[in-house]
Amino acid sequence: MKLKLSLNKMKKEILYLAWPAIAEQALLTITQIVDMAMVGRLGADAVAAVGFSMQPLFFGMAIFASLGVGAVALISRFVGANEHKKASKVLGQAVNMSIFLGLLYALVIFFLSEKIIIFLGGEPSVVSLGSSYLKLISPGLVFMLLSFVMTSAMRGAGDTLIPMKVNVLVNVLNVAGNYILIFGKMGFPALGVDGAAISTSISRFVGMIITLVVLFRGKSRIRINTGDFYPFKLPLVTRILNIGIPSSMEQLAMRIAFIFFVKIVASLGTVAYAAHQIAINAEAISYMPGFGLAMAATTLVGQNLGAKKPKRAEISGYESLKIGIFIMGFMGIVIFLFPNYLMAIYTSDPEIIKLGSVCLRISALGQIPMATFMVVSGGLRGAGDTRFIFYVTLISTWVIRIFFSYFIVIKLGLGLFAAWWAMVLDWSIRGFLVLWRFKQGEWKNIRV
Repeated sequence: MKLKLSLNKMKKEILYLAWPAIAEQALLTITQIVDMAMVGRLGADAVAAVGFSMQPLFFGMAIFASLGVGAVALISRFVGANEHKKASKVLGQAVNMSIFLGLLYALVIFFLSEKIIIFLGGEPSVVSLGSSYLKLISPGLVFMLLSFVMTSAMRGAGDTLIPMKVNVLVNVLNVAGNYILIFGKMGFPALGVDGAAISTSISRFVGMIITLVVLFRGKSRIRINTGDFYPFKLPLVTRILNIGIPSSMEQLAMRIAFIFFVKIVASLGTVAYAAHQIAINAEAISYMPGFGLAMAATTLVGQNLGAKKPKRAEISGYESLKIGIFIMGFMGIVIFLFPNYLMAIYTSDPEIIKLGSVCLRISALGQIPMATFMVVSGGLRGAGDTRFIFYVTLISTWVIRIFFSYFIVIKLGLGLFAAWWAMVLDWSIRGFLVLWRFKQGEWKNIRV
């Protein structure tokens, strides 16, 4: 009876941590759809310019995610051990690094903006729009990275509600700003693509300021003081990077693999690629529970290890996984039963709907493996076991998504559906390997 009550309490704790992150991710997805719809009214060149510009931005955030992952692992441990001053010191050092790296990356983007768009294949009419967009959004990169690190720290301390509220405000401001500045409303000039960039930078700045105020006033579960920023503590920075760099390498390896995978699918023709891209967008809703539960697992595993409760850390990982399998398994059933309706949200082309519906049915079979990888890897990150996840991602995505996909899709001529079966195989291999690693229990002894 006592064990049952304890498990019920843990499930409530998991859901309490997970739902704001899920809601935040859902709103972000909706915001991106609305943003692209607004830009889409400006024409194909504008859409292409923003699309090209997003690539270096996502690439940079993937690399600098190391600061957030490393900070979360350490902060959750210190909070679990009731060493809040040490947790604050970690955040202060992570903020210092994010300012330095954010400024450096922003300068690179600003001065190389035109060359970046040309390198990515932008036509002359797109290069000028994309270059201007990158220059105007480059200051926002600093604000974005700072906000990312600070909200990650809050989540590591067990506060997912405030980051959600801040990001809700940021996204609402971004959408409103886009409408005003893109189309010239409320007395402002119509700035087109430039308006979208300015709106994004302003909304990110507002989010950063609010987050800083919350942390300095101690309104979250972690507080920051001016003394946490200096002096520069190399040993602490090294600890953050030792955990975070493998996570950055994981994201880098995955994004490169995805680029090659897209090229493989694109070689099948416009209709096949359109069906693939729309199916990816339709499936994206299933990622949201996995994202939120992975965050919950990261926080609870880290905090329980910090509190010297490795068994409870293990149970929290498994309970998060059970919830993830239940929710994403249910979403898999919905995707399998109603793929045509999901595709019809994005297109009315019968051929694209037909192809995409088969892709979605295939992806439905990968929902449980996907949940396993996302949630369990979240738990391993909370323990600081980021190297293993990097190796698994590197090997599986490159071997399966690149080489195996190329062989079955291009060489054997099995087409688009084979590419999606390869995706399911990739998720299954990664899910199996991280679950095996978690069951081994070596992560309980990792020193961070």
